[in-house]
Amino acid sequence: MNVVETREQLAAARAAARGRVAVVMTMGALHDGHVELLRTARAEADTVLLTIFVNPLQFAPGEDFERYPRTMEKDLELARAAGVDIAFTPSRDVMYPQGAPAVRVDPGPAGQELEGASRPGFFHGVLTVVNKLFQLTRPDVAYFGEKDYQQLGMIRAMVRDFDLPIEVRGVPTVREPDGLALSSRNRYLAPAERKAALVLSRALKKAATEPEPVAAGIAEFATEPEVKLDYFVLTDPMLGPAPAHGPARLLTAAWVGGTRLIDNIEVQLP
Repeated sequence: MNVVETREQLAAARAAARGRVAVVMTMGALHDGHVELLRTARAEADTVLLTIFVNPLQFAPGEDFERYPRTMEKDLELARAAGVDIAFTPSRDVMYPQGAPAVRVDPGPAGQELEGASRPGFFHGVLTVVNKLFQLTRPDVAYFGEKDYQQLGMIRAMVRDFDLPIEVRGVPTVREPDGLALSSRNRYLAPAERKAALVLSRALKKAATEPEPVAAGIAEFATEPEVKLDYFVLTDPMLGPAPAHGPARLLTAAWVGGTRLIDNIEVQLP
């Protein structure tokens, strides 16, 4: 595996890459969900390029940028085992050589909803860094996890609207045996909080079987007083208004102690 840190090193590695090039973008602290992205990319592409960068633009003041887990040595071990060809691990100065960018990607009205409403400026930061990494890595295909479902939708919209020649692939959420969606932030949870966090997946699963899914999901959250619900919503697969029947999506976010977690599932409305 070729580990590169500068733009020049990345450009040389990318120029030498063969065939169909896949990129998997991460903020590090890799877990089995990330590994599944890498495995999928490895099976479908000739060259797999991993990026590891904790992007300050998507953290609001008071969020967990400083304490966000950074486990580079372990991340690179997992990347090698998953068959990554190139790992791009830039510093903040490499990604933003002129400091915070004056021009950022505007996510539009959809970026002000759900995660965008709870975390103002979040999607400006996400789409800006993803767009920069697309320009630097020039992939044929990019893989993102469905756990960050709204983020996946926003990236697809950006690629479509900016006419970027990149295929965006979503990979299903990877879960612990008890249902908890894998997340780098799960390591913040104390044992009691880890147990309480199961209400996210439990509420989604219960809501998917009820005639009034949103009410059922909110009621399930009420059984776990240690968890503070942010939102629980039903949308169509494109995050538009909920359909009367057919394919739909349930999405939720909640605070478990000082840790904010998100989850979602696909549902079929009768």
